[in-house]
Amino acid sequence: MAPVDGVLRPSYAATCGLLERRSPVAGRRSGPGGPAAERSREVTLENSTSDASHDPPPQSSSSPSEQLLFGGPLLYDTGWSSHDGAFTRLSLWSMVRTLPRLIGTTVRLARDADRAALRMVAAAELGRGVAQAAGLVAVNTVLAAILADGAPADRLRAALPALTVVAVAAIVGAVLAAASTYGSGRLEPKVERVATERYLARASRVELAAIEDDQFHRLLDTAQYGATSARRMIDYCTQVVNALLSLAAAASVLTVLHPVLLPLLGLMTVPRMWATLVTTRRRYESFRIWVQHSRAGRVLSGELTATDTASEIRVHQVGPFLLKHFRNMSASSEAEQTRLARLDARTGLWAAAWTGLAAAATYVTLGALAWGGTMAMSVAGTAVLAIRTGSSSLGGMVSAINNLYDESLFVADLDRLCTQAADWAIPTGGLAISPHPRRITFDSVTFRYPGTDAKAPPALTDVSLTIPTGRITALVGENGSGKSTLVKLLAGLYLPENGQVSWDGVPTSQADRHQVFARIAMVAQDFNRWRFTARVNVSIGAPNVPVDADRLRAAARRAGADAVIDGLPRGWDTLLARGYQGGHQLSGGQWQRLGIARAHYRDVPVLIVDEPTAALDAKEEQRVFDQIRALADTGQTVILITHRMASVRHADLVHVLHQGRLVESGTPRELLELPDGHFRELYGIQAAQFARLADR
Repeated sequence: MAPVDGVLRPSYAATCGLLERRSPVAGRRSGPGGPAAERSREVTLENSTSDASHDPPPQSSSSPSEQLLFGGPLLYDTGWSSHDGAFTRLSLWSMVRTLPRLIGTTVRLARDADRAALRMVAAAELGRGVAQAAGLVAVNTVLAAILADGAPADRLRAALPALTVVAVAAIVGAVLAAASTYGSGRLEPKVERVATERYLARASRVELAAIEDDQFHRLLDTAQYGATSARRMIDYCTQVVNALLSLAAAASVLTVLHPVLLPLLGLMTVPRMWATLVTTRRRYESFRIWVQHSRAGRVLSGELTATDTASEIRVHQVGPFLLKHFRNMSASSEAEQTRLARLDARTGLWAAAWTGLAAAATYVTLGALAWGGTMAMSVAGTAVLAIRTGSSSLGGMVSAINNLYDESLFVADLDRLCTQAADWAIPTGGLAISPHPRRITFDSVTFRYPGTDAKAPPALTDVSLTIPTGRITALVGENGSGKSTLVKLLAGLYLPENGQVSWDGVPTSQADRHQVFARIAMVAQDFNRWRFTARVNVSIGAPNVPVDADRLRAAARRAGADAVIDGLPRGWDTLLARGYQGGHQLSGGQWQRLGIARAHYRDVPVLIVDEPTAALDAKEEQRVFDQIRALADTGQTVILITHRMASVRHADLVHVLHQGRLVESGTPRELLELPDGHFRELYGIQAAQFARLADR
């Protein structure tokens, strides 16, 4: 089904996996999912109209590419969406009943964006309706004058005033149409911006667990279309209002001419309404199932064109491999497009046949009335014009209502996201945290990641430890031992399942966690490399304060990043993003220095560093650890996560984790003296490697 708004969205294949915005595989947006369950199909089939209820469901079998790359099918059950059932039960009458609510939703969006432009559009559309009604009445007067008895000149003179009204109505209508177009043009981008800000603001304030929650992330997938849908709703609502006023004008004229003409006009449009409803319902259902498939396709295209993967794709010749699987996944999408096109063609043929019969009955009735003398020829001519106008307006209104309803579902997803995001939002307020905390404690903390199988062991189990402030505390253990999880709990990104994490005795579950965040700076091994200027990459460590040049230089100097900045083509104003005009690419070690500078710029009492020297040479590594030691000497708390046992010698206290449990705590010397200690074992393994190297 071609987009009614005339904008052809790129196909799945053309965008390397982004299914068309207007259908899951031929035009509607592609949708989220997981395995398409039989329960979802049964509900959909049970609630559909007679035409749609015999449609075969979307393809649900997993392609070999989906199985290999993503571990299974990417077509998801739509039952998680609260409004899917209501949509599949939508009837012609219920669609008409929803019209006031849809218009109300659009008006609220427009009012929030630009009240003046909203008033302009409303006044222009109302004026157009009045002008059209006046024009139809004047046409009837013109026809009556021309078809009356008398000399041609006298008949023309009698018709001249009505002809003038027709001309003025046409001019006024054109001017008002231009005003409506201008007002809509002002409204649409503002509405999209307001809706986008709602989406981004809510999504950025939720708990970390929400972003990692499968259900919430599916909603994120579809709600992202809410902003563009809100923009389109302005255009569709304008079309509906215009069609309603035009229809009202034509219907009032027909009612005056002969009462039987009005129901015949409606009969001509019902088949189109039915066809539009069935087609839209079918495509929306398909969209919701295929969105995850779409996201997977974007993964393939993104990997093929990303800067980070470019070298490996070429050296390992990964391109043909990814293209092959993209082609296989596109074939599944194309099969769904073909299925929808076949069903749309069948529905369209039925609708066209019934519309043709209704039109024939209407014009036969009109001819019979004129032939029998019940209706004057001038009235018959006006009736033909009014029927054509009314039929066109009614058909346009049905199409616009359909599209308005369709877009409103995605705006509803955005509203649902805002509601759920409020439930998931990190709470504001709570107990205050000292600006200079003295002690962070874990008391019998157990934590299991949300969505983890209940039979699987927790990420942390019954961990009790203390992190003194103004000291260097190292967290040591194998991969998966729980070090990063412990740090996320310390930072308030997660709350314990059992036990509590406390800052100076204030549990994070009761604390103002925004104050907890404000006390921490993090330098992760995979810290974000912002595709902005060097100035922003450092100053974003403290985004809520004005950029301070002296503070920037001091942070860069302390991190050893001043030489990096001096070597950039435009210094602090160099864009650190290859692929953009003037963009520059840094090495891993240079990025590491900028990341450390970002933490220095933040200037907070607690610094968490995760393998801070992984990309640095030996001299720079020693320099960084000397800086870390200096920070601790000035009273800053440093929490060091590292796999390099030699780096732990800089720590004042070491906590050793193994399989989610705390197994040892003490100074590096104390732990090395434990004969069967876990720390001693890890240290010995790494020391033996250097010893063997020295013996060669």
